[in-house]
Amino acid sequence: MTVNVALNPLHRLATGRKATIAGISVSPEFSHRLSALGLRVGEMIEVVRRAPFAGPLHLRIGTTDVIMRRQDAAGITVVFA
Repeated sequence: MTVNVALNPLHRLATGRKATIAGISVSPEFSHRLSALGLRVGEMIEVVRRAPFAGPLHLRIGTTDVIMRRQDAAGITVVFA
């Protein structure tokens, strides 16, 4: 049996939606910082708010809230929940 899973960049996740992190394609330094904040493959992530005019995203990973630029969020792929 084959399951089709759509991978999408995190910055396309709608406000209030949850997704599972499927991959992180950023520099090693930034990846290490994200990991320290709890952003790891397999973790559930939610977009709490979006700033207007292509501003940053307010993300929630467990009990941790993170503000991230959209261009940085583009390097994180998610599977919609």
